[in-house]
Amino acid sequence: MAFVTASISVSVDGFVAGKNQAADRPLGEAPAIELHRWLFETPEENRPEIEAHTDAGAYIMGRNMFGPIRGEWDLSWTGWWGDEPPYHKPVFVLTHHPREDQSMAGGTTFHFVTGGIHDAFDRAREATGDGRIMIAGGASTVNQYLAAGLIDQLTLNVVPVMLGAGERLFDGIPPLKLEQIGSRAASLVTHITYRVG
Repeated sequence: MAFVTASISVSVDGFVAGKNQAADRPLGEAPAIELHRWLFETPEENRPEIEAHTDAGAYIMGRNMFGPIRGEWDLSWTGWWGDEPPYHKPVFVLTHHPREDQSMAGGTTFHFVTGGIHDAFDRAREATGDGRIMIAGGASTVNQYLAAGLIDQLTLNVVPVMLGAGERLFDGIPPLKLEQIGSRAASLVTHITYRVG
């Protein structure tokens, strides 16, 4: 059986993105960009968490995580990451609008799934076998998988910033049994890992 994880940066008031996301502000209005400073400014300090995020056998993400387009696809948009995304594995993108698979340099292929979270999960499990599936975000996608009981382990990368509004983690989620199994403080973030009961 595949092991399903999620790792997501979150503000101390529970948001994973701010208000008014757009192509030029993928995380929303300032100070939301602070949520990912630890990834880009102190990668060596956070190498174990970065490696844990990038060694999955397959990924699932929401359409907002893939790009800012709403409605029908703009086929010129190929994701936030340029020609070689960091995944190097199959990525299943939840969407209501069909689109052909998109193969990128480095082994990443984006598959656009219109059948919902269980369809994406089944396809990711088929791709990885008994390997690890990473629910890559954003908040709505992680929340849906938590509510469905399909996440085994959750890592919160807690950043000391308050956003006040935006995309909130745990919205609409029934009470969860979380067992803390690890924590580590770094200069820009604290990583807390839970086993999800």
